[in-house]
Amino acid sequence: MFQKILIANRGEIALRVLRACRELGIQTVVVHSTADADAMHVRLADESVCIGPPPSRDSYLNIHQIVAACEITGADAVHPGYGFLSENAKFADILAAHNITFIGPSGDHIRVMGDKIEAKRTAKRLGIPVVPGSDGAVSDEKEARRIAAEIGYPVIIKASAGGGGRGMKVARNEEDLDVALKTAKSEAGAAFGDDAVYIEKYLEKPRHIEIQVFGDGMGRGVHLGERDCSLQRRHQKVWEEANSPALNAAQRSQIGETCAKAIADLGYSGAGTIEFLYENGEFYFIEMNTRLQVEHPVTEAITGIDLVHEQIRVASGGGLSVRQEDIRFHGHAIECRINAEDPRTFTPSPGTITHFHTPGGLGIRVDSGVYSGYKIPPYYDSLIGKLIVHGRNRVECMMRLRRALDEFVVDGIKTTLPLFRDLVGNPDIANGDYDIHWLEKYLAETAE
Repeated sequence: MFQKILIANRGEIALRVLRACRELGIQTVVVHSTADADAMHVRLADESVCIGPPPSRDSYLNIHQIVAACEITGADAVHPGYGFLSENAKFADILAAHNITFIGPSGDHIRVMGDKIEAKRTAKRLGIPVVPGSDGAVSDEKEARRIAAEIGYPVIIKASAGGGGRGMKVARNEEDLDVALKTAKSEAGAAFGDDAVYIEKYLEKPRHIEIQVFGDGMGRGVHLGERDCSLQRRHQKVWEEANSPALNAAQRSQIGETCAKAIADLGYSGAGTIEFLYENGEFYFIEMNTRLQVEHPVTEAITGIDLVHEQIRVASGGGLSVRQEDIRFHGHAIECRINAEDPRTFTPSPGTITHFHTPGGLGIRVDSGVYSGYKIPPYYDSLIGKLIVHGRNRVECMMRLRRALDEFVVDGIKTTLPLFRDLVGNPDIANGDYDIHWLEKYLAETAE
């Protein structure tokens, strides 16, 4: 097991990893920018190192400063959390060259799954169902028209190197296609430095289903069920739940076993999430995230397995602590991402939190790194906390969530709490009847 882990992140995820390290008896080092000097994870860590000014490129994305912090403190491993450098193959390679363990997969696996085109090819080779579309990057309008005619409109054009909705355009006919292709390539080049794009069949009313997987790097893999992440705005997840209201046990087992076998065959090490669009009983691969997900607590709630403990155990060479037959699913869990944003326009709302009170009681978990008097800096992601609720079934979980949202108090800034209070009372949400377009349509309708 590791002696000292450096946590190369900030906010609630840094605190989440720190707590896991404490439980395992591992010393912790956190890095921080000057803007985060008073952050909770900095206060609680055994050691902290300031690595630069507020801009991420000068601090949390500064690989050389982070490696230097490892060498100064004697950290023998780095946990990247999510975001920042968590899916940076170069970072993983540099750590390996300095005999520091990256708590995650190999740089090669990060590269493969970080390229959307290569990821799709790999998924297809491993037996994972994929969306019909181009086999690789689309070079020009003529090729795009041919592929679109073969798979049928509507189609969606996606950036090979990106995510988060950038470089992503829908075309419903040939006239739309030429404009969408040019726009997607331009956005992709500006956002990712790579204008390569590919084409897929566009599904009209899919759900977003993701499978949590773990590999030991030695040919074993398991799945820990699915999460439903269909409530989104601008392709960003807002509300996640496990298990999905749309799947039954047989579907869950079938797609889970497919993903677990693929991870084992790939020789993958650590946590990963294989994401799908799901429509009319069929799964279609979107991408694989080679890291811990923001929404991992809902999986922890229904399985009782600490995913960060597993990450650390696998990275240290200890293998997986569970076999597939040991994993059981209990009850239902929902996570709401509480952001420092206007609940309607989603405009960021940095500032000082004057009063912060979290809900409690059976089945309630809040992952947050803020406190009363904390000043939210304007430089980073707007997530201030996650409310995770667990119940014996979905009905109990929804009732508990409603109560917890009423108890949650964040004063001094705008937050998305009012939005979740609206959603928990909506009949479609109560019935689990929604898809990836539902939230944006709801917001548009209620804004009128």
